[in-house]
Amino acid sequence: MVQAYILIQTEVGKAASVAREISAIAGVTQAEDVTGPYDVIVRAEARNVDELGKLVVAQIQAVEGITRTLTCPIVHI
Repeated sequence: MVQAYILIQTEVGKAASVAREISAIAGVTQAEDVTGPYDVIVRAEARNVDELGKLVVAQIQAVEGITRTLTCPIVHI
């Protein structure tokens, strides 16, 4: 299982609706609108890195109002 945080920037005023819509996507375990340089932080999981990439590109980035994403895979050192 691969887990990651996805940091999202949105159009002005869209953070809450983006977080709400993303939270309904399969593989997303948490989606919160926040303050700071990013507007939404998502925690997601997938079976492998390829599936995580597909989740981000095909489903999360397709949500209206998103302008940029940064995916940060979780590592256990």
